[in-house]
Amino acid sequence: MAKRLSGAEREQIGLGRAAKLSIREIARRLGRSPSTVSREVGRFERYGQTYLPSQADWAAWLRHRRTKRPAKLAGDGPLRRLVIDLLRQRWSPQQIAARLRRDHPATPELQVSHETIYQAIYLQARGNLRAEVSRQVALRSGRAARRPRAQAAAAIRSHRPWLGLNIAARPADSTDRAVPGHWEGDLLEGGRGPTGGSAIATLVERHTRFVILVSLPDGKVSEQVVTRLAAAMRWLPHRLLASLTWDQGPEMARHAQFTITTGCPVYFCDPHSPWQRGSNENTNRLLRQYFPKGSTDFRTIDQTHLDAVADQLNHRPRHTLAWDTPGERMSQLLTVATTA
Repeated sequence: MAKRLSGAEREQIGLGRAAKLSIREIARRLGRSPSTVSREVGRFERYGQTYLPSQADWAAWLRHRRTKRPAKLAGDGPLRRLVIDLLRQRWSPQQIAARLRRDHPATPELQVSHETIYQAIYLQARGNLRAEVSRQVALRSGRAARRPRAQAAAAIRSHRPWLGLNIAARPADSTDRAVPGHWEGDLLEGGRGPTGGSAIATLVERHTRFVILVSLPDGKVSEQVVTRLAAAMRWLPHRLLASLTWDQGPEMARHAQFTITTGCPVYFCDPHSPWQRGSNENTNRLLRQYFPKGSTDFRTIDQTHLDAVADQLNHRPRHTLAWDTPGERMSQLLTVATTA
């Protein structure tokens, strides 16, 4: 059935109102929803007028004859070019929209909603950004169609400590993220080759969401892992090395060596509790856009490449940071540490 009422249906509505039929009875005879008929009649009768089908049909034509404005990203211009450039840097539509509002508050022509960007990517008639930016780059998920976010399955909770340094012993000031210097870490696994699996280490600072990626060319042996982690964090001032929270993996068996080298204590999550490293888990999910699961051999990726990926992540604005970037927040902390 057509969405809009036809002229013949309006004639039936007019006859029904003249015969004092109820809205529900008229809707039943037309095979329409009572709310559809009620809205149609209400446009006239609420002002004390009699419903006249010819007037109603003319009014409907006037309402729907308006020419729709072209999509904001349809034509070539500074806004479209800016959005495409940021999509190629793997910013999400929400990050782009929020940062453009903040960076250009007095220039509406350089602002756009995230929904408009999504429509330009998914709907060819609304801008067709996908013709200029590949789907894999434009959308982190790489999906061809939009779908609701799936609900995460409930994890199995456990409270067994590991090596006597359970997360419950972590300093209380790390809980609300207000105090900087508390890090979360894990391994991001790659594909398995002839000599076994490959991996990199990922580190995220909880307060700023600043990311450090660490190459592990010698594999996941604990001595090699903690040595490279310590080297990667050596540039940080002592006040930004308050703690490191890790999963219960054997790669951190030599955590004491790491703590002696850096002065940063290590704490371990409960088994099967990835939410206790929420920032790190979210970062690893973002990294799968760069390093697809099962098809990436990290032995072929050097530290320079990892630094470039981390730089992109650290220059994306974040909703949780009031649309600052992790790099901006970390720079502020380093400036304070230098002047203190």
